[in-house]
Amino acid sequence: MAQNRSRLYRVAYSWCHDPCLADDLVQETLLKSIKNAHQLKDAELLLSWLFSILANCLRDHYRRQHPAADIEEIMELPAHDASPEERRAESELVGRVRHAVATLPMGQRQVITLVDLEELSYSQTAEALGIPIGTVMSRLCRARQALRERLHETAASLHVLNPKLRRME
Repeated sequence: MAQNRSRLYRVAYSWCHDPCLADDLVQETLLKSIKNAHQLKDAELLLSWLFSILANCLRDHYRRQHPAADIEEIMELPAHDASPEERRAESELVGRVRHAVATLPMGQRQVITLVDLEELSYSQTAEALGIPIGTVMSRLCRARQALRERLHETAASLHVLNPKLRRME
């Protein structure tokens, strides 16, 4: 479980965009997972089980704090040798992508984070969030469509001819 701490933190941070809260959520997730380790029947389901606990911890936090905080997704792009101008343009694009993701409803942000960033399957995502697989697919479809429209506008404004969007299924 401790090996997945960085993945849990990355997802928690992408959902709440608050480093302190993300750390608290991960700690709470790990404590609950250790306490309830006997409930995990299949070790291959560990990651989706941990994300499920994380999602529940976040929901509990928002219930306690009156859900008003906005959540942003963290995007990690591979580093490569680029000129300062290319790095600046890439950084600006990343900022715009984060902003575009931040405008999505929370349910869509959670699904797109788990499926596209953490590369969980639809069934693992459904299990982690406690929603039907059809809901995962519809939220993901709506989120991708909204991002496609927003990023197309962004790409046009940055004079990018072929924006590279990674699609995971």
